[in-house]
Amino acid sequence: MKGFRDFIMRGNVVDMAVGIVIGAAFGAVVTALVDGFIDPLIKVFTGGGEAGGRFMVNGVPFNYGAFISAIVYFLLVAAVVYFLIVLPVNKLRERVQRGESPAEPAEDVQLLMEIRDELKHQREQSAP
Repeated sequence: MKGFRDFIMRGNVVDMAVGIVIGAAFGAVVTALVDGFIDPLIKVFTGGGEAGGRFMVNGVPFNYGAFISAIVYFLLVAAVVYFLIVLPVNKLRERVQRGESPAEPAEDVQLLMEIRDELKHQREQSAP
């Protein structure tokens, strides 16, 4: 059980689980946007009504409105992934390759680090 617990508590597994949950929630938001706004717009521009975005050939319906909605859905998800994940990670990698620190610690964290270092220095001096 300890090995399993250690595996689950690793940062990358927890991060992946959080990413999946957030991705599913974001997918629901995009689906609502496409169903609530994009589909009706397609119907308005293609003649309205229930048959909007669809044409018939020999009694077989071709639903190009659903295809357009799927393309919009894909483009929205791809844009969010690119701008919120890919772009920041690439910038972080560039900084690391140039040898820059990804971010300076906050002032209070920096102060705590200085206190820690000073206490460590005092312990080393007082040790026999």
